[in-house]
Amino acid sequence: MVAVPKRVDPDARREQVADAVIDEIAEHGLRSVTLARIATRTGLAIGSIRHYFGDHVREVMRFTLGVLIQRAVGRATTMSDDPVTRIADMVTFATPTSEQERKENAALVEYRVMARTDPEFAADSAAMSLAAAEVIRSLLRQALADRVVDEESLHREALLLFTLIEGFSFSTALLSAPLREADVRAVVTATMERLRDAYPPAEAEGRYRGRPPALAGAQLEEVRSAFTDHGTSIAALARAHGVSRAAIRTALTGLLPGQPGLPVLIPTEGPAEASS
Repeated sequence: MVAVPKRVDPDARREQVADAVIDEIAEHGLRSVTLARIATRTGLAIGSIRHYFGDHVREVMRFTLGVLIQRAVGRATTMSDDPVTRIADMVTFATPTSEQERKENAALVEYRVMARTDPEFAADSAAMSLAAAEVIRSLLRQALADRVVDEESLHREALLLFTLIEGFSFSTALLSAPLREADVRAVVTATMERLRDAYPPAEAEGRYRGRPPALAGAQLEEVRSAFTDHGTSIAALARAHGVSRAAIRTALTGLLPGQPGLPVLIPTEGPAEASS
């Protein structure tokens, strides 16, 4: 009886080759990639690799770059409905926080460095950066929809967030271990809180001359009660009431550690009595 050759999935075989290229780049650098090294890592004959990619190793390299971009984009699976949290989700997903993501990121960084002088890879690299910058700008516009911020300021803040992502990516490529997801999320969350505090609420425009409104009356008591009775954070209170964290701290005068108490004027129900 003649044995039937096992059918090979072409897509799975190409992914196998791409993974071998990624491992080779992570260990020895992009310029060390050859068909012979790929064959050694995959256990495939060089002829088999050529069957899927042609005679030149650059075809393998081009395919692997596409795989890397696709995987980086595919990390962002589920994101929050809250615009501010969504940015933290996006940056966290984009940052390498596992060993496999660290290797893929290291390979992608090497591709991007090579693209600076290699026109063949420059277009894909530039398109990826432009798409990422546009996503950040769009998400940031939503996160600051309730703030008074002009287009120039929005552009600068989006550039800041994009630089943060790039910093995570390039620094991770130089480290021997991936970053911790909790650390990345904490950094982005703190950045977004400071960013939102820098711009006044949109409802304050014209009434407070660009300054966030202060809290008073029932709203003031609600904030103080939520802080003391339920442990609600300053950032959460600021978002809930549409004011800056500075306004919340003022409302919590006397309740924060190390902060001296200040007199709070409580109006009486009737006219003040004259002193005798």
